[in-house]
Amino acid sequence: MQDSHVTNSATCFERDILRQPLELERTLSLLTGALQAHLQQAATLVRQSKHVFLTGIGASWHAAMGAGALFSEKGRPVYLIEAADLLHFASIPPGAVVIALSRTGRSIEIVQLASKVRAAGARLVGITNSPDGPLAKESTVALVLPIALDHAISVNTYSTLALAAAVLATCDENDFQNICEAFLLTLTQLPDNIRTWSEAILASDWPVPRAACYFLARGPSLASAYESRLLWEEGAKTPATAMTTSAFRHGPQEIVTPGMHFCIWIDSLIMRAQDLSVARDLQKLGAMVGLIGQQLPENLSHLALVVPQVPRAWQFVVDIIPMQLAAEALSRRSGVDCDSFRVCSYIVEDDDGLLGKNGSRNGK
Repeated sequence: MQDSHVTNSATCFERDILRQPLELERTLSLLTGALQAHLQQAATLVRQSKHVFLTGIGASWHAAMGAGALFSEKGRPVYLIEAADLLHFASIPPGAVVIALSRTGRSIEIVQLASKVRAAGARLVGITNSPDGPLAKESTVALVLPIALDHAISVNTYSTLALAAAVLATCDENDFQNICEAFLLTLTQLPDNIRTWSEAILASDWPVPRAACYFLARGPSLASAYESRLLWEEGAKTPATAMTTSAFRHGPQEIVTPGMHFCIWIDSLIMRAQDLSVARDLQKLGAMVGLIGQQLPENLSHLALVVPQVPRAWQFVVDIIPMQLAAEALSRRSGVDCDSFRVCSYIVEDDDGLLGKNGSRNGK
């Protein structure tokens, strides 16, 4: 399906962003259809295990963060540990379950972690986009989402892994079917929302090249804050930072100066009034504030990106999309190429420095 928003001058990054509604619909249909038995097997392993680890690396790690918050909200906390730390700085008890997210399953940390899980007598649940990757082959249960991989920056591979992890975290709930139906309805509205968000971003002076930018969120949407930071760095080649909104209030606010940029994700229920108050105070201090969330108040930010009605538990799967669009727009304003990496390889398959053992990752 070709979106009318796509033009001949569109970047590959933008084209990948625009196909997300379709890829997310396919993914949910697969998880509740052909992969339903695998999903239930994975859920059973998680439910019966005393120790459950949730992990990933890069963008996949951010997707895991969102699902980790859901497990905690449901009273089934998991050990949320980034793959490299789990590999090198943690012991995995026998009988534990490790849920690993990876678009290709070929990142060096994921490949080595699979061996560690097996040696520990633990079970591996792999969530991946690549059926022929080591993660899919080594997993006790694999949830393979065979979508078209993104050109460079993780876009659909991020959001489909995030959705699959969210599904795994909530599939035992009594209202799971209702959540699925409501989310599918949200996806039908997303193309119109994407056009609205794009128009608002293009008409706004937020974002601005080379401006200091902080991304703040709570709960599952913290995944979107950290992923946005990565999008700023990979796409616009611009430094940024991310943290919880509460952590920002305990000291870091000392850095606020006029002209700084902030984006705050607003939960539909929890700490909503308090976080809107943070946005209001940041504006009083001269900052440029963007807000993302459902039913946002008017005249409280420089850029309000309203998310359509969506099940609260899965909002983080779609509330990243406005900042994907903003990162692409920032790359254009900054005059940088968001479709190529200067240093990083598409898949980091060794653990030697930044440029690899041959001294350069260019062309990998």
